[in-house]
Amino acid sequence: MLSSIIDAFKVPELRKKILFTLAILALYRFGAYVPVPGIPFNEFANSFQDSGVSMTMLDLFTGGALSNFSVFSLGIMPYITASIIMQLMQGVIPAIGRWAKEGETGRRKITQITRYLTLGLGLINAVGYLLLFKSPQYGVVFSTAVPEVLTDVLVVFTLVAGTAFIMWMGELITQRGIGNGMSLIIFVSIVSRVPSAIFSSMNLTADTGMGIAITVLTLIVVLACIPAIIFVERAQRRIPVNYAKRVQGRKMMGGQSTYIPLKVNAAGVIPIIFASCLIYFPAQLAALFNVDWLTAVADAISTGWVNWILTVVLIVFFAYFYTSMVFNPEETADNLRKQGGFIPGVRPGTATVTYIKNVLHRVTLPGGIFIAAIAVVPTIIFYFTGNTLIQAFGGTSILIMIGVALDTMNKVESQLKMHNYDGFFK
Repeated sequence: MLSSIIDAFKVPELRKKILFTLAILALYRFGAYVPVPGIPFNEFANSFQDSGVSMTMLDLFTGGALSNFSVFSLGIMPYITASIIMQLMQGVIPAIGRWAKEGETGRRKITQITRYLTLGLGLINAVGYLLLFKSPQYGVVFSTAVPEVLTDVLVVFTLVAGTAFIMWMGELITQRGIGNGMSLIIFVSIVSRVPSAIFSSMNLTADTGMGIAITVLTLIVVLACIPAIIFVERAQRRIPVNYAKRVQGRKMMGGQSTYIPLKVNAAGVIPIIFASCLIYFPAQLAALFNVDWLTAVADAISTGWVNWILTVVLIVFFAYFYTSMVFNPEETADNLRKQGGFIPGVRPGTATVTYIKNVLHRVTLPGGIFIAAIAVVPTIIFYFTGNTLIQAFGGTSILIMIGVALDTMNKVESQLKMHNYDGFFK
């Protein structure tokens, strides 16, 4: 793999994309430590340590930006939430559904609406965080040298601008860099919390030796789980396809056999990200309204058996939902018919559509249950142990990290193949 990475840097175009991606991600991490103007940093940091579970999880997905009350405190969550809404609207509003099928023109319309929706959600979150952090729980007090109203407007504007800047950086990475920009931003946010989590895990108990042993054991278990996760991520159910022989001019066409690859986890990390956003949305509402009962509900949903059940149900649901969005059995069956292809033992047309749907449903269920189990089991362990390393390396985090890493490596691999390199996978 090291030689393949070196080969990637030997390609000028690919080297520029990789360096551009790394530069944007470094800029994002720098912004996570730039506090919003007027915030008493030390006092706020001390009070944030006593936050509830829901705020701690939101801080994990912002890479610590929220606990710093930085310009990137809102993180990528408003954009992800807006994307979820637009995905759901494609099946509810016919016009948006038509846009999704219009190719590049339709995608531009959906992207533009997603951007505006992101800014709207960011504004709501920014006002909510301002009201929450000014409450007695956090006690943020602004300087009296400037009218408080102006300071409030400055804070809200800075947070919304930070969200817009993150969205812009993510789109830049997708267009001019390597990989999906939004996924890479989430990846970097999670990875950035790992060093502090390791240090905290080693000092979790009074016995330092025991803390180190627990930390090493946790890392070994995580490393042991990675091959299993990669195996499921790459697992496929291959539907055989034969093509009938036909004469075109003086040439005999067709007659070959191939297959339709159906991935066990066709949705990748999308169900994890979507489910996490929906589960922690009550925490964002609690931050907005700062009501005791709503905060209690947000904390209950963010941890415990309610969180575990919701996580499993939402992940399996989004696994089916997103798979149905990206794979169309009717279109696949129609393309097979037009190209003279057929599935052995299955009649073309409606029977082929039904067969593909049944196979897709049977394949998606175990894939959804697997990633749901990977997401929930570490959360349960953290609930009873309180080890922050398990939280940082939880199932949701590790699935996102592995999924994003594999997706990015695949994109680098495709670039390398274009330049006649062996690539990562041999």
